[in-house]
Amino acid sequence: MLVPPTIDDIRAAAQRIHGAVIRTPTLKSKALSEIVGADVWLKFENLQLTAAYKERGALNKLLQLTDEEKKRGVIAASAGNHAQGVAYHAKRLGIPAVIVMPQATPLVKITQTEEHGAKVVIHGIMFDDAYAKARELEAAEGYVFVHPFDDPQVIAGQGTIALEMLEDAPDIDTLCVPIGGGGLLSGVGTAARALKPQIALFGAQAQLYPSMKCAIEGCNLPLGGDTLAEGIAVKQPGELTSSMLQKLVDEVLLVPERALEQAVAMLVSIEKSVVEGAGAAGLAAMLTHKHKFAGRTVGTILCGGNIDTHLLANVLVRDLVRSGRIGRLHIEVEDRPGALALIAAQFEAAKVNIIEINHSRIFSRLPAKDAVVEVECEARDPGAIDHLITLLESVGFKVDRALLD
Repeated sequence: MLVPPTIDDIRAAAQRIHGAVIRTPTLKSKALSEIVGADVWLKFENLQLTAAYKERGALNKLLQLTDEEKKRGVIAASAGNHAQGVAYHAKRLGIPAVIVMPQATPLVKITQTEEHGAKVVIHGIMFDDAYAKARELEAAEGYVFVHPFDDPQVIAGQGTIALEMLEDAPDIDTLCVPIGGGGLLSGVGTAARALKPQIALFGAQAQLYPSMKCAIEGCNLPLGGDTLAEGIAVKQPGELTSSMLQKLVDEVLLVPERALEQAVAMLVSIEKSVVEGAGAAGLAAMLTHKHKFAGRTVGTILCGGNIDTHLLANVLVRDLVRSGRIGRLHIEVEDRPGALALIAAQFEAAKVNIIEINHSRIFSRLPAKDAVVEVECEARDPGAIDHLITLLESVGFKVDRALLD
């Protein structure tokens, strides 16, 4: 039976990994504080060498292996960040490493794991499939399994984050921590409660994968789907972490995909910091459940920054669409000379830039003499596109605007 780590285990882990991981900054965000209605402090774990906190727990585990275990090599299952932490520090310590990753893992995480010297095996759709394969290879080949969250030594390593946060920002009275398998919040919660017994602890979990919420609250919610927060898309949380969090956590808050996208975009635009969906889950929870954090001094962990660049671009553009800065207009026109010029004149008058334009005569339900002009455009503010639509309608065009949910 696994024994939960104590504050002494976490302090020992901090000494053990000192100098081999980055002591990342904990900084207050004035802009996010105003938006959330609380004093918001951010722990920038996305600044680790592997761009994620996971290397803390991985290193603490690897440093306690026996010489015989190091010679056998290690194996891990991961959607990316744990994989890189294990691979990087295993290479540093001269330990052979095999990582099993699910098919949904972003290419950037697969590539970086291979660059750290590990052998990568792609298997299954989700983390749980990769986990089962890794356990199979462990039994067949004799590897030492390094669990991403359900291991006392890994949990202790993750808990070192709380020691640093509360040393840098001792006024923090609330923590809102991303949660998947539960290793991060188990370690951070153990340390935080030992240092400040009255501190409030919230978990932030993707709404599509409420596995830990159901495990500790006894609920039965739908599970599955494509989430931006693939790093915390865990169908089955750990047994040790579930039992620990049932005693530690005040509440697990669910966050919808739109809030995750909004949080990622805000961290780029406001903090100039690239954070993956899982890493932004704490901020997403604050934005979704503002009333729970109003007036508090809240700390959250930007626990990873490994997001595919193409996906990040999509998230940022979608945020511009939702904010009204980018629009797509469907304009019905009579197919006659001068119609496009008249449309363009309204764009100039409204000072809205045309990004892309498509003129369709065939694929339309309009009469044969009419056409549809689809225009993607960008404006300095939402009001400019509203003004543009008014101008277009004033000269006789019918306009529909495509919107995101």
